[in-house]
Amino acid sequence: MKNILLASLLFAACGGKSTPPAAPDNPPTGATTEAKAEPPAATPTEQPAPPPAPEPPVAPKPPEPPAYTPSADVPQPIRDAVTASDRDDKDRALDAGRKPAEVLAFFGIAPGQKVGELFAGPGYTTEIVARVVGDGGKVYAQNTTMVLDRFARAPLTARLAKPVMKNTVMVEQAAETPFPADAKNLDAVICILNYHDFVWLKVDRAKMNKAVFAALKPGGVYAIVDHSAKQGTGLSDVQTLHRIDEDAAKKEILAAGFKLDGESDLLRNAEDARDWSPSPTQAGEKRGTSDRFVLKFVKPGKAAPKGKAGKK
Repeated sequence: MKNILLASLLFAACGGKSTPPAAPDNPPTGATTEAKAEPPAATPTEQPAPPPAPEPPVAPKPPEPPAYTPSADVPQPIRDAVTASDRDDKDRALDAGRKPAEVLAFFGIAPGQKVGELFAGPGYTTEIVARVVGDGGKVYAQNTTMVLDRFARAPLTARLAKPVMKNTVMVEQAAETPFPADAKNLDAVICILNYHDFVWLKVDRAKMNKAVFAALKPGGVYAIVDHSAKQGTGLSDVQTLHRIDEDAAKKEILAAGFKLDGESDLLRNAEDARDWSPSPTQAGEKRGTSDRFVLKFVKPGKAAPKGKAGKK
């Protein structure tokens, strides 16, 4: 027994190794096993929702045209023409200042007539006259090439595309020879707010007025409406203020052989100082308020029908 014990001690002293115990199949309760953490799954970056599209601006409602009702004594064809529902709002907005129904009634414009217009421009008056004279009538709307190219060709062409304008011819001729050869025995020639322009544009008015005289039938009407300059100023304000002295206009037209058959106070304005320009590009809020003379001349011969408004 002693020998066995001694051998064990010698073995240990000499560094002998013993086999370590086997690792247990299950770790003791509470033991942790270290594992490498998996990286978190990538989260897609969320883009902010786009802001809602702004509401389109609401266009302001255009103002209603100034109230205008033709006088009770205006003939029905003229009344119907002016109050037609398919007229443009831009045209109707001018009616209160121009009183087209009363003016055309004064000049005796009626269904079936043949009418020439000097310096028709974009055609405000042209269209009303075309509606009045109807399918049995004819309208010659004269402009020079310069006027058409500067401001009237596109709007007048568009206006003439309306079915109601099928009785109207656009005439591109000089003012001295304003109408084509077939424009004969006209019932009326009208010039609305533009006689003064013929002065500063250096038109030969004596030749122009003679051409109008020749185109009219006996008793035919030469109808003039224009912005009044101060009495005694003659032709001095035609370009600066777009006005003409009434007496100067009368003198030129009477010299062509016409007779003054009537004048109307329809567009008179005693409060107008006549020191500002009523041109559409300059008048602003004053447009339609200038003092205007309305003159009815006739070619001697058969008496022209009397208008419904104005005075002799």
